[in-house]
Amino acid sequence: MAVPGIGTLWIVTRHEDARAMLNDPRFEVNSASFLRPPGLPDHCLPYLRTMAEVDGPEHTRLRRLAAPAFTARRAAAFRSRVEATVEALLDALPDGDTVDLHEHFARPLPMEVICELVGIDPEDRPAWREHGRAVAAGYGEAFKDAIPEVIANALAAVARRAEEPGDDVISQLLRARAEDGDRLGEAELVTLVWHLVLAGQTPTNLITNGLVALLEHPDQLAALRADPALLPGAVEELTRWVGPQLLTTIRYTREEVAFGDVVIGAGEAVTAAIASANRDPRVYDAPDELDVTRTPAVGHLSYSHGPHFCLGAAFARVQTEVALGAVLRRFPELVVDGEPRRIPDGGTWRFASLVVRR
Repeated sequence: MAVPGIGTLWIVTRHEDARAMLNDPRFEVNSASFLRPPGLPDHCLPYLRTMAEVDGPEHTRLRRLAAPAFTARRAAAFRSRVEATVEALLDALPDGDTVDLHEHFARPLPMEVICELVGIDPEDRPAWREHGRAVAAGYGEAFKDAIPEVIANALAAVARRAEEPGDDVISQLLRARAEDGDRLGEAELVTLVWHLVLAGQTPTNLITNGLVALLEHPDQLAALRADPALLPGAVEELTRWVGPQLLTTIRYTREEVAFGDVVIGAGEAVTAAIASANRDPRVYDAPDELDVTRTPAVGHLSYSHGPHFCLGAAFARVQTEVALGAVLRRFPELVVDGEPRRIPDGGTWRFASLVVRR
């Protein structure tokens, strides 16, 4: 198919083929995989090449340095801080019978969590929330205008942690750099900081999507209320069924590649349709049904696969589980008020609001 700004694009739809493509070095991620607004100030340019748009040894090195802060063990240890943030946000919900859980809960939660993890001070977080909102809105003037501010704030955060180290990702990386000269350079560190913070807001849409799905499937909601032990598996099922990311980052073929009787030429653009792969009937029984008791033999691809598997997947799982569990526990009579309004977006399944009646 043809995509504006990219040209002809191959889309891989089967689960097995998508997994194979995402783990195949013949399909590379590069700077062409991302749309970048023209006319950015020259001083921003050294801070724009993120870990998401490099492959090979360079990607391996950057990921190895960042990965220790994002392990499943670290996410589990961070759970109590996520719980405290969730409870504080729910306590602060506006008064009244109805409330927009997307705006007042699902949107601010991931930014608070990632800022706490990375090392962004509380007084600086409102600016990051605004920048995150601009970036999440998509390619446009607000996105372009936010980039210089994002970089300036990342520079400031690194400088602050250099003077006042703590138990956070920036401090950890700064300590590693001081102990070993072959570590992140200044531009690499600043780039990693803003990339982690902005990428860390992505559970917003998963939480909202999950709440909508459960409220629209009362039998599944009742099963969860009856047995909260189902929640970890339910989060995986919801991530499969209404995961917000519909397409993977575009890859480009290094050489000619064959998928069965289909041949993709060298240098051509390819993506995987996550939404299709996650509902592949060759892999999942009754794939279009939401089943919070499902125990599939093969995992979903909502966090991608291979070298670019989502670095923050463990934290996204913890946040979503804690968030859904708290909402279901605190609001046993919760119902949707009106029709949740979706945002038209070819690459992301997301809502503009989720107004509920408590």
